[in-house]
Amino acid sequence: MAKLTFDGREYETDDMTENARAQMASIALCDRKMRELQADMAILQTAKRAYALALKGELHAEDTTPADNAPETH
Repeated sequence: MAKLTFDGREYETDDMTENARAQMASIALCDRKMRELQADMAILQTAKRAYALALKGELHAEDTTPADNAPETH
């Protein structure tokens, strides 16, 4: 017999109604999905930082490359 603690009270899952067990399964599904989304967010944040670093390098390279068509100033 499995037990569930919910709102500070302990419940026997075998004694729960089918609907209560379905709600419990839905909560577990939501928890899993939220963990997956958090992992996806971590991946996206890492990718965003990599893109920002690549952009910074690209912009810095443009700053140090002489422009071929830049007008001369005297």
